[in-house]
Amino acid sequence: MIKSMKIKYLLFVTGIISVFLFLDGCGSSNLTKILSAEERFAMGKAKFDDEDYLEAITEFEIVKMQFQGSAVADDAQYYLAECRFKREEYLLAAMEYQTLKSSMPSSSFAPSAQYKIGLCYYNLAPNSFLDQEYTNRAIDEFQAFIEYYPKDDLAPDATMKIKELTDRLSKKLYDIADLYMILEYYKSATIYYTIVFEKYNDTQYAELALLGRARSLVARNKLTDARRDIDKYFDKYTEGQLVNEATALQNEINAKIAENSSGSGK
Repeated sequence: MIKSMKIKYLLFVTGIISVFLFLDGCGSSNLTKILSAEERFAMGKAKFDDEDYLEAITEFEIVKMQFQGSAVADDAQYYLAECRFKREEYLLAAMEYQTLKSSMPSSSFAPSAQYKIGLCYYNLAPNSFLDQEYTNRAIDEFQAFIEYYPKDDLAPDATMKIKELTDRLSKKLYDIADLYMILEYYKSATIYYTIVFEKYNDTQYAELALLGRARSLVARNKLTDARRDIDKYFDKYTEGQLVNEATALQNEINAKIAENSSGSGK
């Protein structure tokens, strides 16, 4: 009889445990089904506002995967990208912003997403002496933003950042040209000064590059070409920051030309 009671007790305990496990399993597996897309998004947004970006990412990912056609799908996609941006995961953030633009082009978040793509690459862009891949990408994305949303409040800022990034690119090439001058590779210096002056003529380095090219041409004894550059300098930069230097170089060129002319006449 005792043995029979033990068996019944064990069966009872086992049954109770099974019920608890069943209820617990139902609760955890159906949680995402119980919560609506809006409730899930609200949970994620609350985490985002509390700067708990990892937890917020989890909630936004659930909305993204399970409620793709919901009214908050684009909100979740945008804030998923924002979480990545806040965590300084700029490549991942750019990808998430791009996903929003590609899959939800009519979203009210689309203009901001395009701007933020440019800002991601802007934050990744290195100093002028390093590789320029992200700098060029940032310029392209900001230009796309201005093209698509020219009246957006962020358009002036995008324009300013394009100028800043373009200055970085021109500085890199100008620094290379100056280095070639120091190394006395004058032909290479001429080439790089020319690229800066012609491709980045609206930057602060264009004036420097034109005068630098004139110096490199003098070093190569191409005095006629050098004088042509000096004349171009005075035509273009009548109130330039290097007028005194340009005048001194002009006098040097004219003196050399006169010297060569008198020497050839003897």
